[in-house]
Amino acid sequence: MSNTASGKNLRINGERLWQSLMEMAKIGATEKGGVCRLALTDLDRQGRDLFVRWCKEAGCTVSVDRMGNIFARRPGRDNSLPPIGTGSHLDSQPTGGKFDGVYGVLAGLEVIRTLNDMNYETAAPVEVVVWTNEEGSRFAPAMVASGVFAGVFDEEYGLTRKDLDGKTMGEELQRIGYAGDLPVGGRKFGAFFEAHIEQGPILEAEQKTIGIVQGAQGQRWYEITMTGQEAHAGPTPMRRRKDALLGASRIVHEVNRIGLAHQPYACATVGLMQVSPNSRNTIPGKVFFTVDFRHPDDATLSKMDAELRACASRIAEEIGLQLQLEQIWYSPPVAFDKACVSAVQSGAETLGYENMPIISGAGHDSCYIARVAPTAMVFVPCADGISHNEVESATPRDIAAGCNVLLQAMIARANAT
Repeated sequence: MSNTASGKNLRINGERLWQSLMEMAKIGATEKGGVCRLALTDLDRQGRDLFVRWCKEAGCTVSVDRMGNIFARRPGRDNSLPPIGTGSHLDSQPTGGKFDGVYGVLAGLEVIRTLNDMNYETAAPVEVVVWTNEEGSRFAPAMVASGVFAGVFDEEYGLTRKDLDGKTMGEELQRIGYAGDLPVGGRKFGAFFEAHIEQGPILEAEQKTIGIVQGAQGQRWYEITMTGQEAHAGPTPMRRRKDALLGASRIVHEVNRIGLAHQPYACATVGLMQVSPNSRNTIPGKVFFTVDFRHPDDATLSKMDAELRACASRIAEEIGLQLQLEQIWYSPPVAFDKACVSAVQSGAETLGYENMPIISGAGHDSCYIARVAPTAMVFVPCADGISHNEVESATPRDIAAGCNVLLQAMIARANAT
């Protein structure tokens, strides 16, 4: 292999990367052009199998840990050095798009394929990772397996997360054949990079090709249960009702108010609700719902938390409801490693791409990996900033540009020994 110190002249094969994305998108394809590959379903297994096959064809060694995280390694000149990692996730939202997560995985694979094409040998090994259950759609919270890897959660917690049908992550990993034998965590990275669509409108609006991600917003996830009394919708007077849905609705309104009160950066969302008994002529006796708060300033996020708890208690008392409010996940704001951010910046400038610094409004596996390894992210635009949606779209040009920047950053860090 070539021992060339600099890889500044290397470029990825954009057409091959795009074709790989479109091939993966056939697995779980939806009628509106998106994908549905919920974590640890048979479709997730098919996506994993395809990725593993492609990695082995590229000469990588593949291993899997007990949380189902997949590691595909290309050797370097000195395999005693910690690898330079990249990757993301293959699971999707129920009505997800073709790029969220999977772009970061297949961009990493394309980096390896390009290094192979050019017979280029890095000093340190290069590794592509698939993290399990990033979305948190089937198993809450999000980023479970990368969280276990980073020591945020213990392994038992991760494996016992349940979906709405009561199935655990551990059981489903066994069922689809991705319950590996490697311990989770303790695996060193010299640096870690993640390429991703922005999932927001800023890059497109500013006409920039590359977002140099400085860090990510903090997040708090809650599960709330309001319990009242089921009763007949006809004979029960309005003033005697203990309507759990009425209480939940008022909290939903307050969640929106809290988000608006902490602009310009706050986001506040109720995304899931289950009403019981869910009958048209019965007053709801119980409602379960979720709240998602985000803000880049931790103090503001704490204020939002206090406001939610106060208003939920007041509303429950006014209607005569029982309230159960649990914060199930807290991820503080993240600042990425300066040297890794600089490597992304240098890559974008070397290649002549218009770029800008940006803060991620979404959570990513890299937010946890940043706790145990120097980490940074590369963003590219997505049409109208729309993600978690079947119409999610990005251009082949931008997809290739982000991967080229990823390649440059990884080579720089892999040879910085």
